[in-house]
Amino acid sequence: MSEYYKPHRKPDWNYGGPNWKLSRSKIDLFLECPRCFYVDNKLGVARPPGFPFSLNSAVDKLLKREFDAHRVAKTTHPLMKKYGIDAVPFSHPKMEEWRDSLRHGVSFLHKQTGMLVRGGVDDVWVYPNGELVVVDYKATSKDGEVTLDATWQDGYKRQMETYQWLFRQNGFTVSDTGYFVYVNGKTDREAFDAKLEFDVRIIPYTGKTDWIESTLLEIKRCLDSDEVPAPAEKCDYCAYRKAAAEVSSAAIAKGVSPPPHKKPLEPTETASLF
Repeated sequence: MSEYYKPHRKPDWNYGGPNWKLSRSKIDLFLECPRCFYVDNKLGVARPPGFPFSLNSAVDKLLKREFDAHRVAKTTHPLMKKYGIDAVPFSHPKMEEWRDSLRHGVSFLHKQTGMLVRGGVDDVWVYPNGELVVVDYKATSKDGEVTLDATWQDGYKRQMETYQWLFRQNGFTVSDTGYFVYVNGKTDREAFDAKLEFDVRIIPYTGKTDWIESTLLEIKRCLDSDEVPAPAEKCDYCAYRKAAAEVSSAAIAKGVSPPPHKKPLEPTETASLF
C-alpha cells in the first residue's frame, strides 16, 4: 500500500464523528458520484488519491508569493491592470487560514443541516467599493489558448461558486464575477534550456450559487440514510469495483486459490455494494 493511501479512515473522521467536515471537494464528489461519496464519508473508505503534482504546487506557491507582495503594498498587480480589473489583493488577518484547505479554509456552520462546510481559497481581491472577488489559480500545459469550455472544468466553476457562497455566509459582500488566473506552460520553444516558460491569462467567470442550498440538503439525506446510493452512470471507480468483484467471485467459485499469505474471500464477501 502506498504512503499516499490509507483505505480505512478512523471513525472520528467519518460523518457523525467529531472531526468530520464537509469540504468543497466532498460536495463535488457527491455531485460526481453519490455512492463514492457515501462510501467515503459514511463508511470511511475514500477513493485512492492521485499522486501530487509538484509542478502545479510550485506554480501555486509562486503565484501566491507574487500577489502577496502587492497585498502588502496595497497595489494592483500588472496582470490586473492588463485586464482592466480595478482591484487589489485583499488584506485580512485570516488570509492564511482561508488558504489552508487541509486544516481550516473558509468555513460556515449550515444550521439547517448541522454540517460545517469549508473550502480553501487561493486568493481574494477587493474592489474600491469593498466588494470581494474570489480568485482561483490553475496550471496546465496545452496547445492553444486556455478556456473554461471543457465539461471536466465544470468542477472548477462549482469550486469558485462554493467559495463565493462561503464568503457571503461569513458576512462579506462578494462579486458574482470571480477570476481564474490560468497559467499555461509553453511547448513551442526550440529548446528547454532548463527553463519552462508560461503564458498567464485571467479568465472571468460569473458564478451562480443557487444550487448549493438544495445540494446540502440532498447530502444530508444521503448521509443520514442506511441505504447505499446507486453509483453514477459514468463513475469509473464504481465500474472498476463492480467488475473486480464479479471476476473475483467467478474465480473463487471455480476454485482459483489466492496467494498463500492471503485469506480466501468467501463469495458472500464480494459485490456487497453492487
